[in-house]
Amino acid sequence: MKIFRLTAPYIASFLLLTLVALALPKQKLTIKGSDTMVILVQRWTEVYPDKTNVEFQVTGGGSGTGIAALINGTTDICSSSRPIKKEEVAQLEAKFGYKGLEIRVAMDGLAIYVHKSNPVKQLTMAQIKDIFTGKVTNWKAVGGADKPILLYSRENNSGTYEFFKEHVLNKQDFASNAQHMAGTAALINAVSKDPNSIGFGGAAYAKNVKAVAVAKDATSKGVVPSDAAIHSGEYPISRFLYFYLNQKPAGNVKKFIDWVLSPAGQKVVTEVGYYPLKRK
Repeated sequence: MKIFRLTAPYIASFLLLTLVALALPKQKLTIKGSDTMVILVQRWTEVYPDKTNVEFQVTGGGSGTGIAALINGTTDICSSSRPIKKEEVAQLEAKFGYKGLEIRVAMDGLAIYVHKSNPVKQLTMAQIKDIFTGKVTNWKAVGGADKPILLYSRENNSGTYEFFKEHVLNKQDFASNAQHMAGTAALINAVSKDPNSIGFGGAAYAKNVKAVAVAKDATSKGVVPSDAAIHSGEYPISRFLYFYLNQKPAGNVKKFIDWVLSPAGQKVVTEVGYYPLKRK
């Protein structure tokens, strides 16, 4: 039987190649955008199984900020809780000769937050609209205590803000006394401390506050966000969450997105508190 022996030159070459491989810098992938999606994207990057030659940088700032970074070429992936706008697509095409790629990565229910002590359990879509546009200013008008309603909203570069304004307020303006918060965590913190407050944001963030049931109209039963209610459309305020790219995916970007859309990646969606894409 022939015995294979490692010679000194072979060992030296092997060690050199190993050191070279270890010394090669990892590719940094930046993912910027939606504050709503930050905890989900961070979790995806934490458990992503193939990080031998890639590292991630995840930041929020709002969907509009992420899309602007994508147009400027300063992020590899934009995370967005709203669809990209026509004018933004035009800017992408003007700069990159490519209209951009939209990838649905998860679903979300937009919860209506109130203080835990608030006795109101359900609101209709019309009541929510009237509250946030300033038509209704006292909790007594919607079955609560005789107390003024204090409004908390996201800032206007937020995809959550834009989605809420379009789909809940029917493009009407927020009341002038609404306090615009820099992020969902800040909004949640404010609502948790203020018994007369109300706000909105991703259902996954509804900690230390109460998410009221939402009814489509006065004759409908209120529904809270759940996997079944989101996918069936029974919950009135639901949406897709997106990744946007300014070029066709390749290399580590493609590998990561393929994994996000795989059963393993979609399992993370459920674990974090969002809702996976509906499987056919």
